[in-house]
Amino acid sequence: MASIFTRIINGEIPCYKIAENEHFFAFLDINPLSEGHTLVVPKQETDYVFDLSDELYTGLHLFAKKIAAAIQKSITCKRIGTAIIGLEVPHAHIHLVPINDMGDLNFANSKLKLSTEEFLAIQKAIISNL
Repeated sequence: MASIFTRIINGEIPCYKIAENEHFFAFLDINPLSEGHTLVVPKQETDYVFDLSDELYTGLHLFAKKIAAAIQKSITCKRIGTAIIGLEVPHAHIHLVPINDMGDLNFANSKLKLSTEEFLAIQKAIISNL
């Protein structure tokens, strides 16, 4: 059965897409730790990030770097924190999270509840800075 991320990539589940190319896809996390929290995934469904080929692993990080730069230009924050946890969805992914201090990257923190309009504004801002 396809992962939820594969279903998002295939357009079966709606998302706030930020960018995609032949191999990678980036979209806003719908349960964000902060505004601009984005997920970057390979289109190839692989459970564990370290099981990706060297080419896909490197490409994923280079794609994430471009997305992080656009988030940094769009959201007021000190840094874009990254996390690869890999337990919650069996599809390799990188979390890009705008942060101002170490505690902002704690996944035990309460998630933001954003409106559709807020998600669309964040999506538009990030895309405009790609």
